[in-house]
Amino acid sequence: QVQLVESGGGLVQAGGSLRLSCTASGSIFSINVMRWYRQAPGKQRELVAMVSNGGSTNYADSVKGRFTISRDNAKNTVYLQMNSLKPEDTAVYYCNAELSRTIWDARTYWGQGTQVTVSS
Repeated sequence: QVQLVESGGGLVQAGGSLRLSCTASGSIFSINVMRWYRQAPGKQRELVAMVSNGGSTNYADSVKGRFTISRDNAKNTVYLQMNSLKPEDTAVYYCNAELSRTIWDARTYWGQGTQVTVSS
């Protein structure tokens, strides 16, 4: 069974940095797109960043210039480097991956989420 496990969340002061990791494990043929979402108190879940299997990236306007998404295909891992963190970045961050368990099928999987809290 496929699992996505996030790590790296925690408490950090405003202006600080944090790196989130998400590793996919289980029966995996290939991973297409990997994404990071977040959901802050009182807000809807939003797409933060995404990276394709070809390495192309996209970011929400609110994090451009501060966050960097990357992936290590050998480790089935996606990272989110978060710099210059602001209190408004406080949220539960979720890893999302579109992957194939066989050469024919593709599905979307979610991690359980990791809490990021930025203090002012």
